Amino acid sequence: EVQLQAFGGGLVQAGGSLRLSCAASGAIGEDFAIGWIRQAPGKEREGVSCLHSSTGSTYSADPVKGRMTISSDNTKNTVYLQMDGLKPEDTAVYFCVVGPWIMYYDCIEYGFPWVYWGQGTLVTVSS
Repeated sequence: EVQLQAFGGGLVQAGGSLRLSCAASGAIGEDFAIGWIRQAPGKEREGVSCLHSSTGSTYSADPVKGRMTISSDNTKNTVYLQMDGLKPEDTAVYFCVVGPWIMYYDCIEYGFPWVYWGQGTLVTVSS
């Protein structure tokens, strides 16, 4: 069974930075997508950033491009989300997710079939 443990959320002022971490364990396989999605109060979940395990290709949603960067440390089975220039609209619960890599279906797209979910970590950005 795959387990994802996400941490690193917190309260930060607008313009500040946070780094989220997600430690993965279990039989994930070799060709998969891993990333972050978020859900703000009263809003639908949206993809934030994700990467393809085999190629290292990364994908980011337009609202976070240039501000948030996903990376991974394969030796630690950990994926990170470096968040800079945070805005109040970034306030949300952030979930680490893993799913099968699907050719011609970007993992950042709405409705991507994520299979495994972490417990979520709250990011609050004050104005």
